[in-house]
Amino acid sequence: MATLDELMTMKGVIAAGQFSDDGKLVDSRGQLKPEVAQAAAQFCGTVNMLFKTMSSSFQQMSGMQWTPAQGWAFAGGQYSVCVGGDKGVFVETAKADYNALFKALVSR
Repeated sequence: MATLDELMTMKGVIAAGQFSDDGKLVDSRGQLKPEVAQAAAQFCGTVNMLFKTMSSSFQQMSGMQWTPAQGWAFAGGQYSVCVGGDKGVFVETAKADYNALFKALVSR
């Protein structure tokens, strides 16, 4: 998994952060105010927990391999959030290379 500094060098990335399972901000880089970075960490921790639960349930229902949950993305307006494990990035949607981002976020 890439470091926050490595993630900041990727195409379209404007901020990168690390968060705990309970949504506390661990570390951040980039253009987010501290209160926005903390809110983003809470959002990412909550969505991670939701997807972990959903992936297990969907795996049982579909018979398809969906666990362990590794990452997700949300896009709205001009920006996207891409998350892998306990790290995430805010990107300008039109500039991002999502394949490269997810390779950096979820590779072990």
